[in-house]
Order: sequence, then structure tokens, then C-alpha cells
Amino acid sequence: MSQQPTVKVEFEGKARIGEIMGSFKAIQLRPEDFSSPLALQMALSRIYSELMNVFNQRQETHYVADVTFTDSMGNPISIGVDFGDKIPPLSKKEVKVKITIEFYDEE
Repeated sequence: MSQQPTVKVEFEGKARIGEIMGSFKAIQLRPEDFSSPLALQMALSRIYSELMNVFNQRQETHYVADVTFTDSMGNPISIGVDFGDKIPPLSKKEVKVKITIEFYDEE
């Protein structure tokens, strides 16, 4: 038997659907990469190395959505959703989304 949520909150947002090469998912900048000039140089070196590896591999396309919405405190939120190798059956590249957050008691 599944437990019912104690609180359920929904948000409205937007999503842009596009595609990326599957091996590009590993290439990303993190907040700590901007902590100092040296940290940024190390991050750029890491990205360069990962790019060289990407060019030596077979490329697979992944369809992704860049989902953005504003939380209940007014903060902009951005999340990514990976649809895999099949694009969802949507008529446009920019669509509306509903984000649901459910809170449960731990058992």
C-alpha cells in the first residue's frame, strides 16, 4: 500500500526541448569552478580533456528539456530532464510544464 502525501505543491513553468550529444552530459561547469581563478582554469582544463574524449567516441543524441519555474519564494529554478533517445510527442519545442512536489513522513 502506498503512502499518501502529507503536503502537495504544484508550480507552473516552461520547458525548452532540444537535443545534446549523450557524451556532452558529463561536460559541465559547477558552482565551485568559479570559486577562484585557479579553480576556473582547472575546470577549463577538465572540460578540454572531456571534449577531446567526446570527439573520439561514437555520438548518441539525447533529447532533453530545460525546465524553468519560479518557486513560492520568488526564486528562479532550473532543472534538466533527459528523455533519452526518443523525442516526446509534443508539437512545439517550447511547452508549458506542471511541477509537482509531494512531501511524505519518513517511515
